[in-house]
Amino acid sequence: MTPFAERLFSVFLPQLLAGIAVNFKIAGIALVVGLALGVPLALARLRGRVTSSVAATLIGLMQAAPTFVVMYFLLNIISRDATLFGYSIALSGVMTVALSLVPYAAAYIADNGAEALRHLRRGAPLAALLFLPNVTRAFFVLVMSSSAGAAIGVGEGVGVILREAERVPSLGGKFILFAIGIFLFGLALQVGFAAMNLLMRRLGRFVTRASAI
Repeated sequence: MTPFAERLFSVFLPQLLAGIAVNFKIAGIALVVGLALGVPLALARLRGRVTSSVAATLIGLMQAAPTFVVMYFLLNIISRDATLFGYSIALSGVMTVALSLVPYAAAYIADNGAEALRHLRRGAPLAALLFLPNVTRAFFVLVMSSSAGAAIGVGEGVGVILREAERVPSLGGKFILFAIGIFLFGLALQVGFAAMNLLMRRLGRFVTRASAI
């Protein structure tokens, strides 16, 4: 086995898998916080004119917030030794990246959640169920966007690939590293969508049967 192949299997792949797990962790945190903020905004969009206008303005502002700008704002506004009532409130790299993705997640949830609620009010539950694959899509966008963490030293998947690629002198070796990364990220995406499609089919059959009763 060549030194490149040995390092590929013994060092690169374990680090890459651990890095991809970090990408998923960041995306999961961002999506959970996004749901907590986006669902109330979605409900507000269906309230009175004033409430709906305020919610729409907030959603528009969140959509316009660049991830890198939010990330560096969080890094600079909260110092590493910041405390509140004696408790440390300094953000880890993972939390910094996750919170920088929250504006996108919350805005996306709010828009799609409001649309799903409109479908429910019109008596179209099957159309409302499209909210689930839309959330799945948002999650994978967050997974890929979490690669922004490489800029601040977070050990996520893309950062692992870039760091290892710097050690490989040959162009062919670099292509192999990037191909493996693309394959693993793509595999996770395809498995996630396959699971969501299966869930959608089952929920669709359940809703159809319930409507027929």
